[in-house]
Amino acid sequence: MDGQGLPQPVYARQFGHGPRQVLAIHCTLAHSGAWRGLAARMEGETTFTAFDMLTHGRSPDWDGQGDVQDRMVEIAETFLTERMDLIGHSFGATVALRLAAAHPDRVRSVTMVEPVYFCFAMEDAPDLIAAHEADAAPFTGPLERGDYELGARLFNELWGGAGVSWEQMPEAARAGMIRSIRFVPACRPSLYDDPVGILAPEKLARVSMPALLLRGSDSHPVTAAINDGIARRLSDAQSVVIEGAGHMLPITHPAEVAEHLRTLFARAKD
Repeated sequence: MDGQGLPQPVYARQFGHGPRQVLAIHCTLAHSGAWRGLAARMEGETTFTAFDMLTHGRSPDWDGQGDVQDRMVEIAETFLTERMDLIGHSFGATVALRLAAAHPDRVRSVTMVEPVYFCFAMEDAPDLIAAHEADAAPFTGPLERGDYELGARLFNELWGGAGVSWEQMPEAARAGMIRSIRFVPACRPSLYDDPVGILAPEKLARVSMPALLLRGSDSHPVTAAINDGIARRLSDAQSVVIEGAGHMLPITHPAEVAEHLRTLFARAKD
């Protein structure tokens, strides 16, 4: 599959053969294949459509034009061709929230797995933002210097949490992360400065469909402030913690995530 009608067409694929249509948006440094394990748990119930973000997987590099989050929303819109359930992870979850606010008529439910929408924590828990910034400093310095390999390794150590060290990863996986790490500083304005006004009550009021916020108990504390802050602002949202999981819970804990999705889907009907 290819996303057509865009300045930069992207690679996409599907998993499963079930009747429920799900659009899945992966995290930074990953690719659409990250949904394979979760989709396999639900293959008879759902059909997952997943695309590779620009500068990830088999999609081309971002051309640097416009705001990168705006571009990912534009790409995702081309796959939201019918009423679907949305699930996004990390940066992909911020795209999912924007999609839900922009197209509530096409979104049956929205699941956000640790959305890195730091502007919510900036408003609710600035102390946790300060702690996160201190913890992120080791990789932001190398990225500013253009040392993308070191930046990718340190970023993965903070956010990876999938139980595989940098040295244990296949060379191709490391190379993909080094390529994709350039995406991280490009995302910062949309995540921290909220240029589209996602915090505005009137915009979040459009996200009235059933919503689920998931996070791991072992994730960075700032994720709790973000998840709870978003859930508190939505009219029909639950915030759930998966014990023993970190940031990569869709990969490390697919069975638990699948069960929470089934509960959400039971509430979200056409």
